[in-house]
Formats: sequence, structure tokens, C-alpha cells
Amino acid sequence: MDCLFCAIANGEIPSTKVYEDDQILAFRDIDPQAPEHILIIPKQHIKWAYDITPENAGVVAHIFATIPRIAKDLGIEDGFRIVNNCGDIAGQSVKHLHFHLMAGRPFGWPAG
Repeated sequence: MDCLFCAIANGEIPSTKVYEDDQILAFRDIDPQAPEHILIIPKQHIKWAYDITPENAGVVAHIFATIPRIAKDLGIEDGFRIVNNCGDIAGQSVKHLHFHLMAGRPFGWPAG
């Protein structure tokens, strides 16, 4: 399998880590769209949201349970946005489930 985020999770490609445990990794996006832009990934390869199952949903729950800790550790106090893109039409550029934690500026809806 040739997956950029798997290589980052395995330490084969360096990243600027902000959080790591046995299930997930959070690191700074190399093309930030906000003053704080963190990518949060499961270490196990899950291609996209379509592939979330009862068997692997626990890691997704763990990601969402950990996001407030990451935000607090980064000093994010006035709110944040969490984004997941599923599929090419939605803008998923890396085919490994990931969530964008963005903060530090106002956001518009639906884009911006």
C-alpha cells in the first residue's frame, strides 16, 4: 500500500506532531488554511468515511474525544472547525481517513 498518511504514522515521513497515542496521530498541515490547522488520523488505514464500520468506529470516537484536549493544548479557546472530506468530489486528496482541526480565524459557510 502506498499511503502518505500511513508513512507519516509509521514515522517514515517526518511531521510536526502535536499529539500521538497508540491509536491516532495529530500533526500540522503543510498547507494550512487557518492559523491553526491540524490533521488528525487513525494509525490504522481506513480509506475514507465510507469505510467506517462498527468494528473500527471506536478509533473515530477516540479522535473526537481527543480533539478537545488537542485544542486546549494548542491554546484554542474561542472555537474551532472540524472537517472531513470523503471522496474526490468533496476534496479528499489523501485516501486515508483524516479530520482537519482548524482555528484562529472566522469561517464562512459552507466554504471558506
